[in-house]
Amino acid sequence: MAWWGKVIGGTLGFMMGGPLGALLGSTIGHQFDSGLKSGGFRSIGAKLEQTQAAFFTATFSVMGHIAKADGRVSAHEIQAAQSLMDQMRLSDDQKKVAIELFEKGKAPDFPLDSVLAQFKTECHRQTTLMRMFLEIQIQAAMADGRIDPAESRVLRHVGTSLGFESGEIEQLIHFVSGASTAGGRAQKAQPISEAYKILGVSESASDDEIKKAYRRLTNQHHPDKLVAKGMPEEMIKLANEKTQEIRKAWERVRDHRASQQ
Repeated sequence: MAWWGKVIGGTLGFMMGGPLGALLGSTIGHQFDSGLKSGGFRSIGAKLEQTQAAFFTATFSVMGHIAKADGRVSAHEIQAAQSLMDQMRLSDDQKKVAIELFEKGKAPDFPLDSVLAQFKTECHRQTTLMRMFLEIQIQAAMADGRIDPAESRVLRHVGTSLGFESGEIEQLIHFVSGASTAGGRAQKAQPISEAYKILGVSESASDDEIKKAYRRLTNQHHPDKLVAKGMPEEMIKLANEKTQEIRKAWERVRDHRASQQ
């Protein structure tokens, strides 16, 4: 929570303005907002905390924007946002800020493109970090078991704005949907088709291709690596859950193939 303490304490050189700085500044309150108006707080060596604050701000505000894409925010979508806050074990103050950011994202004049452009810059174009961000947005959009066409359009716009190709976005949707289904399955054997979907490979893929896909996904979702690159440490549980689902899918495919020999 080092980044949060620096935000509240006014010592984080966060954004020096920009849409993300304005969103977080107006949400935190007068002390932070005053610092932005005076040209921004200056802090040496705060790049990591700055990226973490940007990730937090973009996550909840964009989530609110996507939730409102179809014209209304469902109870499932609100629950998804609250569930994410619970998983992150946010403090009461952090939850208040996250909820306010979610509400700001629902506004008709929410500057989505500007927010995404600045977020991409603050992430220093690190693909694994932006991929995790997009996965969280997809997971929230699927809170009611499906992705509404309007939400799908916004999700794809978010993905392309962050530099992902349409095929990559589709693969991420398959990955998240497979992991969500597997995660909600209680004590039942995971269907082999879902395991392949999570790994992002076809059932005709070679053993080497499957092993490479498993290693690549594990590396992309490694919690310590993501936090080191700027994912808020509060989100480490999300990364851990994804690595567990990836491992389960790999073991399911491995065992299934072994039984077929």
